[in-house]
Amino acid sequence: MSVRRSSYIIHMDNSEMPKAFTNHHYCAILTLDELEALKKFPGFISAYIDTTLTLETTHTPSFLSLDVSNGLWNVSNYGTDIIIGIVDSGVWPESPSFNDKGMSAGVPSKWNGSCVGGEDFNSSMCNSKIIGARYFNKGMKANIDPSKILSKDSARDDIGHGTQVASIAAGNYVDEVSYFDYAKGTAVGVAPHARLAIYKVSWNEASYTSDAIAGIDQAVADGVDVINLSLVYSVLTPLYEDLFARASFSAMEKGVVVVAAAGNNGPEPYTISNGSPWVLTVTAGTIDRWFAGSLIFGNGETISGWSLFPGDTVLQNLPLVYKKATLSSCTSLELYDVKDKIIMCDTGNFSNQIDSIAKSNALGAIIVSEHARLQERRDLRRFPCPCVVISSKQAEVVISSMENAASLNVTMNFKQTFTKTKPAPTVAYYASRGPSLSFPDILKPDIMAPGSWVLAAWVPNIAVTHTGFKTNLYSNYIINSGTSLACPHVAGVVALLKVAHPNWSTAAISSAIITSANTLDNALAPIQDYDSRFASPFDMGAGHINPNRALDPGLVYDATPQDFVNLLCSKFSKEQVFNITKRNCSNPSLDLNCPSISFYSDHKKPFVLKFQRTVANVGEGAETYKAIMDSPLGTTVEFSPMILVFKEKYEQRSFNVTITYKGNLKDRQFSFGQLVWVNNNSKYTVRSPIVVHPRVEGLF
Repeated sequence: MSVRRSSYIIHMDNSEMPKAFTNHHYCAILTLDELEALKKFPGFISAYIDTTLTLETTHTPSFLSLDVSNGLWNVSNYGTDIIIGIVDSGVWPESPSFNDKGMSAGVPSKWNGSCVGGEDFNSSMCNSKIIGARYFNKGMKANIDPSKILSKDSARDDIGHGTQVASIAAGNYVDEVSYFDYAKGTAVGVAPHARLAIYKVSWNEASYTSDAIAGIDQAVADGVDVINLSLVYSVLTPLYEDLFARASFSAMEKGVVVVAAAGNNGPEPYTISNGSPWVLTVTAGTIDRWFAGSLIFGNGETISGWSLFPGDTVLQNLPLVYKKATLSSCTSLELYDVKDKIIMCDTGNFSNQIDSIAKSNALGAIIVSEHARLQERRDLRRFPCPCVVISSKQAEVVISSMENAASLNVTMNFKQTFTKTKPAPTVAYYASRGPSLSFPDILKPDIMAPGSWVLAAWVPNIAVTHTGFKTNLYSNYIINSGTSLACPHVAGVVALLKVAHPNWSTAAISSAIITSANTLDNALAPIQDYDSRFASPFDMGAGHINPNRALDPGLVYDATPQDFVNLLCSKFSKEQVFNITKRNCSNPSLDLNCPSISFYSDHKKPFVLKFQRTVANVGEGAETYKAIMDSPLGTTVEFSPMILVFKEKYEQRSFNVTITYKGNLKDRQFSFGQLVWVNNNSKYTVRSPIVVHPRVEGLF
């Protein structure tokens, strides 16, 4: 009888590590008896069973106001020589987005890595853009039946996810790009002259934590400046057992900014992933671009609806069929006479409808969606048939026209792209929300960035869509949505800031991004979420990223690695903290010097909380700031001093915040406010969210 073995991630004390090893943690395949024996070895700290991960899946630079003539692009020279580590599913090196035109030859002197891409990714495929490539699959191989492993030992992307992410963060300029003529234009990443180092840790068979941790550790050892982590745990994990938290803490200690995706499990609260206090956690927002098909009716009425139908079809002056009692769900269409007609569907599941339409002999369809914002739906990339999605309000116009005429014909055109659509940005419906269950005392997410319907590079051997059910379609570029795609936008901005401010700490860079965020959409109204409520910081973090304001934020909040250790010490045992940080507690405190203030309202009795914050003046010289306070509902907020006077650049000033909670919030009620420091000429507005949230039973 065989004995069951499992793969474990083992952590040992540094002081007990043999010189033959390069790191204090490793992956081992053990029986339960062998694991128990290992625990008795000197230096043993912890062992965790290997877990699976999930992947979180171009107009956006201009939407972010990145401009060739001024601002952050200009100051940073497009991110020259900053190295972004992409820990993901690999890359397709031949993609046009990874050309090195206009980039300096060679590699930065700090680079310690190499291009060892594997079987079908030789060193010649690296260039001045992709300067390194590695793959990590020991965890995957330890957990998957060898007879079922088809992936090669290679850093080449066979999923497509990593190629998208890398191109958004640092893709170089590529002219005349589109997705089947949608989104035509020049594709470019956020930091087009930054270098890319590729670490493939996600595989078609499965993705395992041990491989991801190995990739992160190698990226840090290789000398990357930024790590993009568009991966999340498949199950909720306590912070003290979160191996991403441990690896990202080690990266932060060495000055590497780790940017991570929030996850796509929204819109419910408490669904966010990657909630470590020292990680820059990114959620997704919409952009001001719309992909459309137009409907021109015989009575002169014209309607524009959502479509990404890839074919060249134009349906000219065809009869429109709509029968509320029978055809409205657009299923079982074989029972009805729809041949050579256009049908309209107004109930049912979108995916089922579109599959049924594609199988039928109808020529096209109008699908009515009750979804308030059509572009929020991640399934709207599938258009195997000539279809246009319209709102229920638009459908009322169509139905009225049909009722007032014996018959109604319609012409359908596709491949239309509109920009400057409003409102945008808005929080994506699918994006995971805070508070973070792993550490709710720090506001998560931190920041919102473009994530919905982003154009990105793709692998040419994986179909992006199909027409009917027989013809697969391929493309070098894809349009997709997810917090995975928001994440590399922020990683790219971090790369640009690293050039502009090479001496800033990871916390200072995060602070600049958070306090300069934009809370207005392009309609000059407060950003709203799907339910048309004012979006909360647990939906959008501090707001939508504003790269040019982050370049010159006025004030920054800073924190050392030991400050984060002391934060953890206020919540967890010394052993748990050491397990995460390999450091000891010195002064436990929940009052981390971060841009946000977050606390519980866990009972009805009033209480008083006191916070202290310290800010550094990073403006050009002497500055005076005045505080503006918007107190959260159910609280009064006092602070002193109300005016901060700085005599010179880099000077620091501290202030105290006293929050009195009145005990009058309803159960599970959230409350939000803000503290804004404004200088004399209003050039700088340094904004900090304040959030009150209920304590949830069963928090880790």
